[in-house]
Amino acid sequence: MKIFVGITGASGSLYGIRIAQELLKKGDEVYLCISEAGEMVVKEELGLVSDNIIDEIIDKYFNSIRKPIFLKPGQLNSAPASGSSNFDIVFVAPCSVSTLSNIAYGTSRNLIHRAADVALKERKKLILLIRETPLSIVHIKAMLEAASAGAVILPASPAFYTNPSKIDDLVDFIVGKALDVAGIENNLYRRYKTN
Repeated sequence: MKIFVGITGASGSLYGIRIAQELLKKGDEVYLCISEAGEMVVKEELGLVSDNIIDEIIDKYFNSIRKPIFLKPGQLNSAPASGSSNFDIVFVAPCSVSTLSNIAYGTSRNLIHRAADVALKERKKLILLIRETPLSIVHIKAMLEAASAGAVILPASPAFYTNPSKIDDLVDFIVGKALDVAGIENNLYRRYKTN
């Protein structure tokens, strides 16, 4: 499959990284784009120090697996910006409420917005991992607009029935749910079972 992953300026950049890792392990073609605000958050959350964070992300997170195709947010002439490129799935993980609003109201200011817009118009899967709390009525209305257009709204709200012992367990639960929604098999978290 051909899949686009956008990382925006909301907290939770590891969600996008983990989604890309899992897809690459499965042999998918993954395009990864980090917004300008996303770069600031990625540096802070993942403890990156170099001026070239892409190389540092590759070394730290994609060293032992295939690498994603990295795109810059201003590359509006790249494949994910066109419906004829036929991407299968678009993930925005994490999805800031600013990005959510741009997607919901069709104002494509960067490649992440445009890839999401293309997914909606082409009736492809668009999964938005919303990372904000509390939510204002403005955010809720934007979620309703995006969902009405065909997006899946997936709040990054991990479950605790899995008895997580580390942050990676919480991340893998959300990433596993996102892959589930996309129809991609995974064993990233323990499924809930009744007695």
